[in-house]
Amino acid sequence: MRSMKLSPSAAAAIALTLSLTACGHTPSSLRVASAAALSSQATRTYLVVYRGNEVALDAITRAGGTLVARYDAIGVAVARAADPAFASAVRRDARVQGASGTADFAVQLQKPEVEAAPTTPVASGDPLSVLQGDMRQIRVPEAQAVNSGSRAVLVGDLDTGLDYTHPDLAANVDFSSSASCVGGSPDQTPAAWMDDDGHGTHTAGTIAAAKNGIGITGVAPNVRIAGIKVGDANGFFYPEAVVCGFMWAAEKGMAVTNNSYFADPWLFNCRNDAEQRAIWEAERRAIRYAIGKGVTVVASAGNENMDLSRQNVDTISPDNTTAMTREVTNACAQVPAEVPGVISVSADNRQQRKAYYSNYGAGVIDVAAPGGDRFVPGPEGTIVSGLILSTWPASHRNNLLPSRIVQDCQTAPCATYGYLQGTSMAGPHVTGVVALMISQFGPMSPGAVKARLMQTAKPLDCPARSYNPLPQFLPGVDFTATCLGGMGHNGFYGAGEVDALAAITK
Repeated sequence: MRSMKLSPSAAAAIALTLSLTACGHTPSSLRVASAAALSSQATRTYLVVYRGNEVALDAITRAGGTLVARYDAIGVAVARAADPAFASAVRRDARVQGASGTADFAVQLQKPEVEAAPTTPVASGDPLSVLQGDMRQIRVPEAQAVNSGSRAVLVGDLDTGLDYTHPDLAANVDFSSSASCVGGSPDQTPAAWMDDDGHGTHTAGTIAAAKNGIGITGVAPNVRIAGIKVGDANGFFYPEAVVCGFMWAAEKGMAVTNNSYFADPWLFNCRNDAEQRAIWEAERRAIRYAIGKGVTVVASAGNENMDLSRQNVDTISPDNTTAMTREVTNACAQVPAEVPGVISVSADNRQQRKAYYSNYGAGVIDVAAPGGDRFVPGPEGTIVSGLILSTWPASHRNNLLPSRIVQDCQTAPCATYGYLQGTSMAGPHVTGVVALMISQFGPMSPGAVKARLMQTAKPLDCPARSYNPLPQFLPGVDFTATCLGGMGHNGFYGAGEVDALAAITK
């Protein structure tokens, strides 16, 4: 499924102060231009990537820019400039490796579908875990009997923020480690990282909804979770926010981060393109820095039913202006799912088959996890029984159709939940399993986490070399996908479907 595109909003207000720990340096604060000054002087945001780690401020000012944030540990700065020639001007400095405008180069979350569907009413006070077939599919209840998570484990959810007032999340939210990175620098004001979309609250619930007698239960219900808001209210994740999010996760010592978004308006970010190269490099450096600090990075593979391992034709980019058809080579990649070291997750359904929308690719996908599939219901027979139920902000009920909303009213006000589908829903299952692994075995390197996750996954074979799951549902619509590889190592499922119990016991 292609992401539902939303119009980008104006740039967020820029935080006045940035305080981060640079590699090998003590924390320092940097005063940057006021929001009022930026609004009058600047019209676009840029990422500036340096050849070394040190950020040379004079390169930005000489090119007519204003510094917003600096990340010396990775040699990346965020700047604003009114002159459209800023990027080409700053690139002429020998210390600068690249510069790219970002106001039009956003990252958009993997939006789920929200079509109407019948649902089974749930009586007030009934636990909703009976509706979580996805958890039983990957043996989460059995795993939780062994270990339901440690308070020493901190998970970061890079998303649209999270609703820290939700009765199923409130006890597990780590306020001291949560922040909004919208704008490129962290803001810990709770109102700043409150979810104003719903997507982040949904992914957070799959990871860490509390086991408290109400609503649902997340994969790792006893771990702590931090909301790192890198997406705005319109669902766009700008590169400077993503860079800030990974740097924040690294400095806060998070064990694992969940990432349910992809590079946009270019479906693929191409390293051989001058405008996209600096964005790729800045995000790659931030992810590499986080991994180097011990943060395991989990990312959703995307919803375009596209083989990421092969040359593709992109007909929808850029989506902020007139789209053009272009061939996409191996110099282009989705971010962060195709960044080296990241655990890339595809989505399967209740029959353990690739969900019709999920991206795939031999050598790209590491593991699969339940992401929901409206065409493959669970035993209950309703469409929503094939989807993923998780926490949802009551204030954003209107973002979903009423048929996708369930409430548990043991608390006052009622706790709200929503049904969604997408690789965005698959990734959090894997993130939760990683949190259980680290709870069980103690600190693990990201490489060791990835290896164990893949070694203990349930091997799944290709359903057929040429696979089209939907002809009976959507005649004339072609969702054919070609699965390459064999049992336990193929383009649809990677090593297989994640197995929570095996991951912490084998």
